[in-house]
Order: sequence, then structure tokens, then C-alpha cells
Amino acid sequence: MQNTFSDLSKLAADIKQWGLELGFSQLGITDTNLSAAEPEYKEWLVKGFHGAMDYMAKHGDKRTRPAELVPGTVRVISVRMDYRPPNARNSDEVMLNGTQAFISRYALGRDYHKVMRNRLQKLCERISQEIGPFGFRVFTDSAPVMEVALAERSGLGWRGKHTLLLSRDAGSWFFLGEVYIDIPLPIDAPTSKHCGTCTACIDVCPTQAIVAPYEVDARRCISYLTIELKESIPEPLRPLIGNRVYGCDDCQLTCPWNKFAQITKEEDFHVRHGLDDVTLVELFAWDESTFKQKMTGSAIYRIGYSQWLRNIAVGLGNAPSSPEIISALESRQNDESALVKEHVEWALNRHKSAIPSAPYTAQ
Repeated sequence: MQNTFSDLSKLAADIKQWGLELGFSQLGITDTNLSAAEPEYKEWLVKGFHGAMDYMAKHGDKRTRPAELVPGTVRVISVRMDYRPPNARNSDEVMLNGTQAFISRYALGRDYHKVMRNRLQKLCERISQEIGPFGFRVFTDSAPVMEVALAERSGLGWRGKHTLLLSRDAGSWFFLGEVYIDIPLPIDAPTSKHCGTCTACIDVCPTQAIVAPYEVDARRCISYLTIELKESIPEPLRPLIGNRVYGCDDCQLTCPWNKFAQITKEEDFHVRHGLDDVTLVELFAWDESTFKQKMTGSAIYRIGYSQWLRNIAVGLGNAPSSPEIISALESRQNDESALVKEHVEWALNRHKSAIPSAPYTAQ
């Protein structure tokens, strides 16, 4: 495109200010050069660490080459939006109480995809008001985009050993979003890494999914198992999931940098429906209409009712045995979903006998 705006430095500064006014916590700008990240990403795919997430291997090189995904792209605006909810029940307390359901903090409020995408679109509209039409496309964890690599190059933080982005000012409790643009704005400098010799995230992972610093085998990751995996959860991994029914925050909860995490200013990310303090039995009693009613507008909605029940059945199988829990499981022994029935049967067997789990080897 032909851009007549001469002061690109001022435009970049204005964009960052407009972004802050729209509720983003931080913005950075980088070019499209992800050549350093490409070999590592391809090796990760070759190892099969993406599991059943076939979409991670699609689109050829478009994920690591932004201008091939969106022709004309010369810059990427990366944004951060904090999501740590205020007044949420302490995560450690929830996980230590085996009868409670643990839900990842990011999913306690409204679906971030909608919130972020709407704000990014408004940011582009504001830019257009200033300079006229320009080429852009917004992304929020919804397309082949290397969001952590781009955010790192944009100066928003560094990639931690758990592979999430870390910020000295905000830890890791935030969402990332991107705008691919055709305006040659000045770029920001990347920040340095500050993990040092710390291996807290690696050491705490319940399933040892962080197989090496900066490398995660998704097939073992509880977030993958409870969200991305649509099929049966491998039996040896089920006991390790504990009461985590949607996602896992262990690697973030243990990270020293998260003592600097910011409380979100977005009401949309505040806890809804008491999901930070609810029992497994309560959630297991929801019928499908209740699930849809309460989870509409939540990131949880997209996994569907059967997968939701599958996850809770695993949590109940790991819970301290009680007549209430056994009764709840027995109420779904004849569930119409084969996926649910299988995990209910496993959970009931767990309460009937203590059988040692065999070591898990990903296929």
C-alpha cells in the first residue's frame, strides 16, 4: 500500500497509546523475521510433540513466515492483556482439596478470544481514522501465528523454560494478540532472558511434560489432555491429572516472576459462576443445557459437554473416596457418550481398588 503518513515513529507511539486506552497492558512492534524460531519449531513437529493437534503442522511455512500468511505484511504489532482475576480463590487451596474442581485461571471469566479480537479490531479502526485505509489482519490464538516468538521479538518479554512468555513486570498471567500490518513502523528491541538457572516450572510439572528447557511434549501436558485432546485420555496419565478439569497452571503458579503478575482491569476476565470454588460433584451434575447456559461466552464451551464430563470423571476418580462421589459416578455409568462411560468406569474402578499406575510412554 502507499502510506502518506510521514512520521512513522509518532504513529508507532500513538498506536501504543491507543492500545493502552483500549485496555491492552503493553504493546510492541517487530518485523516478520522468524528465521531463528523456524528450525526449532520444525524439530518439535518432527518429534511429534504436537500430539493430535494436526493444525500445528498445517499451512506449511506460513506460521513462521507472516508475509506468506498475509501477503504485504511487513510489521507485527504484539499486544499483552493481563487476565489474573481479583478475589479468585487461592489455586493451591483448590488443588489440595481433591473434592474441588480446578479450572485454569484464564478460563474463569469470559472467552478471551472474543474480548481480544474485538479490541484489536478497534485498534485497527483507530489507526485507519488517523491514516486512512491500510492492510491488516488481527489474530488471537486463532491462526498459524508464532505468538510467543513475535511477542519476544517485540520486546514484551522472553520465552520461559515452560515456553510461555514471561515479563519482569507482569509474570505470565496474560493473553497475547497480534496485528499483521503493511506499514513499515519502527521496531522495538527484544528484552533479555531472566530465567537464569531456575527450573521450578520443569520440576513442578505433574506429568513431566516440560521435557527440556523451552521444550514441551504436549502429549503429556494436562492443558492438552483436558482441552485439545478429543479422545480418551491415556490411562497412565489420568492419576497425574488430579482434580484439574480444564487446563493446568502449575508451571505458572510456581514461577517466581508471577509475584509481579498484575490484576486484570477487564471485568470480562473476572470469575463467573463461582468456577474458582466449586466441587467436582456439583459440576458432574450439570445436564447439557446447564453446561451450555453457564459456559456460553466461556473458553470452556468449545470443548463440548462430553469432553467436560470426561475430565470431571477423571477428577472424581482421583478424589478421596466417599459415598457421594461414588454415587455421582454411578449416575453416569450408562451415559450415552462412550467417552464418558469409559472414564466413569475407570474412575469407579479407582475407588474399588488401588492399582499402581504404569509409567507412561507417549506414542
